[in-house]
Amino acid sequence: MLHRIFLATALATLPGFALADSVTQLKNQPPDGAEETWQLTDGTVLAQGFNNSDFWVLTPDKSGSYVNGTWKQVASLNYDPYAEASQVLADGRVIIQGGEYSNNFSFTLTNQGEIYDPVKQTFSNLKHPPHWQNIGDSPSVVLADGRYFLGDKLHKRGAILDPSTMTWSVAGYTGKNDFNAEEGFTLMPDDSILTFDVKANPKSEAWIPSQNQWVSLGSTVANLQGPPCCGCINYPPKNKCYYPPGEVGPAILRPDGTVFATGALHQGASAGHTAIYKPGKGWAAGPDFPNGDDAGDNFATLLTDGDVMVMGSSCHLYLWNGSKLTDTGTCGGGALMILPTGQVLMGGYEVYNSSGTYQSAWQPTISNFSSSVSRGNTYKISGTQFNGLSQAAAFGDEFETSTNYPLVQITNNSTKDVFYARTHDHSTMGVATGSKTVSTKFDVPSGMETGASTLVVIANGIPSAPVSITVN
Repeated sequence: MLHRIFLATALATLPGFALADSVTQLKNQPPDGAEETWQLTDGTVLAQGFNNSDFWVLTPDKSGSYVNGTWKQVASLNYDPYAEASQVLADGRVIIQGGEYSNNFSFTLTNQGEIYDPVKQTFSNLKHPPHWQNIGDSPSVVLADGRYFLGDKLHKRGAILDPSTMTWSVAGYTGKNDFNAEEGFTLMPDDSILTFDVKANPKSEAWIPSQNQWVSLGSTVANLQGPPCCGCINYPPKNKCYYPPGEVGPAILRPDGTVFATGALHQGASAGHTAIYKPGKGWAAGPDFPNGDDAGDNFATLLTDGDVMVMGSSCHLYLWNGSKLTDTGTCGGGALMILPTGQVLMGGYEVYNSSGTYQSAWQPTISNFSSSVSRGNTYKISGTQFNGLSQAAAFGDEFETSTNYPLVQITNNSTKDVFYARTHDHSTMGVATGSKTVSTKFDVPSGMETGASTLVVIANGIPSAPVSITVN
């Protein structure tokens, strides 16, 4: 990603923009703006202040409303990244690593990084992979086994962080087509990592962790790469040249198992292309973006009804339902992230209210739980599909805001007040795990109301059927 700033607050003043029935502004706007947001496992939302290193947390009100939620400043980074790699780990911590820009928007490709502890609400230093001098806007993903996988922007190599020991290891794979610059990682149901190449376009490939090698997935048919933008860009520490290979758009795995991939404006094209990948069948060209638009370096998220929402370079939001790409007529700005309510948080400023509904087969199911819990204690809960059917968020390379992990929501039967129990130590971070039994642990809030209550597990905005519990 090259220098690009999201002006979400300005979008509301664009000619013709109006808050439709499907869009609602947050009652309390983020005090520092919101450059990127992450769903924390206690139901709150972590946000980086716009163009700075301050971080805030949005807490929903007692009814569970994020629209009426409140903001609290929690911590600040010791550096000021923009366009960084980021992930929420299975233990609930958040990794912020690298940054294409830092030091007041200098092109640094910094290798700095920090990790956020949601319990202490503080950041601490995160070591970079050994001998990595630059990270920048690198692609990253949390693997199904919970390890953090980071791609080197400037090389083909990758590194893996074990969160339990906080130690790095070399991925050591073979077969990667090109360097990782401007590419994104999509976690697939078979635990492989799909990417479509930028420099080596229109090729696509997948990393198979169990075999530790990259394999070809063939041509994307429709070229998704935007043209290289410029010549040599110098970066520290040795003032080397980086030649940007172009951009692509985000890719989202859908409940039907297909991946909807979007493109930047390819050289000579009148609009950005799209492509659809079907495992075992390969790629097919999708529709072009309406109105000459494209999705290079933009956000996308999966709605609870299975539609993909993607933001175009014009700021228009488009919906892909598996057969048609439709302009919603609404502008969005900043990160798109699905909330536990099924709403989409847009840049931390407003929410998109989808009228679609999920299929019952997509819901998490609860099979084993404690019917009586005590405040301040930790419990294990198990069932199926706790991580949802997709990472549910993508950007194209950096700015990762995946939400494929379970949230536990408890509602008091008498007051109807809503509480989130912080989840952690998920048995898997894999997606679309089907009938496989999975689990997580949750901490009952020490200050929540006691008495008869209902509990649901939520994955990517889709709740399980409720179970009855008693809070002591």
